[in-house]
Amino acid sequence: MNFTGRSAIVTGAGQGIGLEICKQLVKLGANVLLNDLDSILAEKAVTEIRAETKNGTCRFLSGDAASQPFIQQMVDTVVAEFGNLDIVVANAGITLFGDFFTYSPDSFFRVMEVNLGGTFFLAQAAANQMKIQGSGGSLLFMSSVTGHQAHKDLAAYGMSKAAIEMLAKNLVIELSPFSITVNTIAPGATLTERTLQNPAYQTIWEKLTPMGRPASVADIANAALFLVSENARHITGQTLIVDGGWTSISPSPY
Repeated sequence: MNFTGRSAIVTGAGQGIGLEICKQLVKLGANVLLNDLDSILAEKAVTEIRAETKNGTCRFLSGDAASQPFIQQMVDTVVAEFGNLDIVVANAGITLFGDFFTYSPDSFFRVMEVNLGGTFFLAQAAANQMKIQGSGGSLLFMSSVTGHQAHKDLAAYGMSKAAIEMLAKNLVIELSPFSITVNTIAPGATLTERTLQNPAYQTIWEKLTPMGRPASVADIANAALFLVSENARHITGQTLIVDGGWTSISPSPY
């Protein structure tokens, strides 16, 4: 795959899956705007990427990926700096665990604001720019296996992820006439800085995953790059589950 001359936005990319997607895009020649709410994480991530590759370009813009004015700022920044917007990866999201019987409205609406609102309005702003350009583009949303299988204490989160997948399917109607593809990835258990804060996480998911290990961030990024590449120009409205087979048998970590 070659992304030379193509420009991308990746949200929630200060670490983990988003950072790895940015790294791979830049290594393959893309110009990338890396977003994270945490400006320190974002700056550190861009410094790391620049040290590893000289192929593409990467800069950061910190801010809340659920804010509509900031979303438009990201789109405008990419166009001003790189000339066009070709790829958007709506990776930003939050997980707020909580018992259904006591789950607070504040937690519920924040999950919906970031996971659903951030994805919807980023797709809207990006698609409007791609329509103006007239050369098509690729949108990629980040779902989760919890949008397919029930998981304790994640009712709101799982609901938001299932909705993201339906959004991608629905947008096929709106975006196909403009040669814009829209797909979703649903990662399973993945080793990231956040999940590894639990010392037992890797051991638990090694036992529960049919392939014998949780995903690495590279496993998810590899799938992401395929779906936003020219190799996937006839794939749209689809969700690709990357979980080592977990959803086939769905054993609970509890």
